[in-house]
Amino acid sequence: MALVELSVVEQRYRAVLAVLAGATVTEVACEVGVARQTLSGWVSRYRESGLGGLVDRSRRPHSSPSQMPAQVEVLVCELRRQHPRWGPVRLAYEVARRGVVPMPSRMGVYRALVRHGLIQPRAGRRKQVFRRWERDAPMELWQMDIVGGVFLADGREVKVVTGVDDHSRYCLIAKAVLRATGRAVCLAFVEALGRFGAPGEVLTDNGKQFTARFGHGGEVLFDRICRDNGITHRLTQPRSPTTTGKVERFHQSLRRELLDDAGPFEDLAAVQAALDAWVADYNTVRPHQSLDMACPAERIIPIPEAERELLPLRVPPILTGAPQPSTAAAEPLTEVADLRHQEPPGEVGSDQDAVGQADPAPVSAVWQGGPIEFERVVPPSGNLGVAGKQFWLGTSRAGQVLTFWADTDVIHLLAGGVRLKSLRSHLSTADLAALFARGGRAAGPSPLPQAETDAALEVERTVTKYGMVSLGGRYLLAAEILAGRRVTIRIEETTLMFLDPDTRELLRTRPNPLIWPKCLLLRGARPAGPPPVLARSPVTVERRANSFGVIMVCRQTVCLGRQHAGEVVTVHVSDTTFTIDLDEGQRTTRRTTDIPIRNHKAHRPRKVDHVS
Repeated sequence: MALVELSVVEQRYRAVLAVLAGATVTEVACEVGVARQTLSGWVSRYRESGLGGLVDRSRRPHSSPSQMPAQVEVLVCELRRQHPRWGPVRLAYEVARRGVVPMPSRMGVYRALVRHGLIQPRAGRRKQVFRRWERDAPMELWQMDIVGGVFLADGREVKVVTGVDDHSRYCLIAKAVLRATGRAVCLAFVEALGRFGAPGEVLTDNGKQFTARFGHGGEVLFDRICRDNGITHRLTQPRSPTTTGKVERFHQSLRRELLDDAGPFEDLAAVQAALDAWVADYNTVRPHQSLDMACPAERIIPIPEAERELLPLRVPPILTGAPQPSTAAAEPLTEVADLRHQEPPGEVGSDQDAVGQADPAPVSAVWQGGPIEFERVVPPSGNLGVAGKQFWLGTSRAGQVLTFWADTDVIHLLAGGVRLKSLRSHLSTADLAALFARGGRAAGPSPLPQAETDAALEVERTVTKYGMVSLGGRYLLAAEILAGRRVTIRIEETTLMFLDPDTRELLRTRPNPLIWPKCLLLRGARPAGPPPVLARSPVTVERRANSFGVIMVCRQTVCLGRQHAGEVVTVHVSDTTFTIDLDEGQRTTRRTTDIPIRNHKAHRPRKVDHVS
């Protein structure tokens, strides 16, 4: 560095000597490659200070009025040492609270901390733009979640049920529990409702304590409390923790400021005492950067007592320990409030704690067979799931309580005693027993009149070119060989029979996928005529011989010979024989199977690309 500086001074000295020797400033400046004003300055500095005046001078200002005073810098460093987790924003705020004038800026505090080695400087990062949202007023939305990582001296883990107000960030719930079951979460939720009133909405993730969205479907205890108190329960999308970002950020503060430095607690009461002390400081003393350094207590406005009385808190009996009536003797529900007297499916019995153990299920009567009834609440999506099957009700019925009347044959969906739809049942006896154990009851009579055992109807339909017929808004398979024909369909409770309208010859038989009440409403339905006549003439089918000259009819192989390989032949199938039409005449073969005919046309040969 010294050699470089000496070379620069020497060059300047030679330029000054050339000017003093009589050369013009313009000519020398052009030769050296500097501005004329720069060379004039060198000459002036040489005349004033000699050779030392040509050395580079410091550009540091003589004074810095905006520099942080020494006493303020000392205060900033001491506060940082006392509170290692305070950042520049919090330190600047605390210094201003102590009446320091002028108040230091955030960057000034940051540079002071770097100078004294209290923080490590980081490379500048491009500021990310986030889409932030916040409710306009307090008590409009609560965010709830569960956090773990708190341990007792005996090694057990404690869970903390948390809840914050979306607008004010006020901590409403901080309850320590040994097991984060549905009952424990609901007790903490009900306690907060009693202290602050009912919010307009509550936002949670998809934990089993909050919803049965990915379980057996229906309504859990948390949903029922929300519904009884007029609270809209909103759920996040799966794997989207940023939706509940405010309560997640609250968890980060809780860990950094309390849990990370606290050792194992003696018991659950010690955990709760530490939580209460920290929450009191968080709500009333600790400033919040997202609130412009205001405290959450300055923005929270609980619902007044007078308005709280207009919406009385309705707590399910399971939380209060009140006796509940037997599910076997329960009457059909007529209004939403009656759900409080039953154990809804999928709540305490299906909740899981931290180690995967479920709460003990309530004692109920054993299913004795027969149809059952149970209630389900339509989710916001309008797609209600029961025992592995989805029932589409539409979003307009979201939140409505539906009654299911179900057995192994049919399922009826009723709302307020009015039947909405009836479907063929997919439930087995095991499914019915499980639904009965989760809050079902013995059902009354069917909401529809029962069909007589010998009842039968007939309708006329035309078979489409694809072998389908339209019945009750559904396309059902008849047979491709009947395409274009007008047929009579004899409808029995479990069977569809396709008959020839003139001879009443039985052409095909299919299972009946329709429930009997829907059959009664079919267009053109009339009482059935005499029983069908069995077809006595042979059934004609087509078969294509393979490369060995073999065909298969009713799963029986018949060898025709290699000379017939690839040919399409006609086969007349009777009860005892196969009669095959060949070029040389008919061949008759004894039938050895009783399997019915399923295909009437020969299969199409596979196309093969020949390479020339």
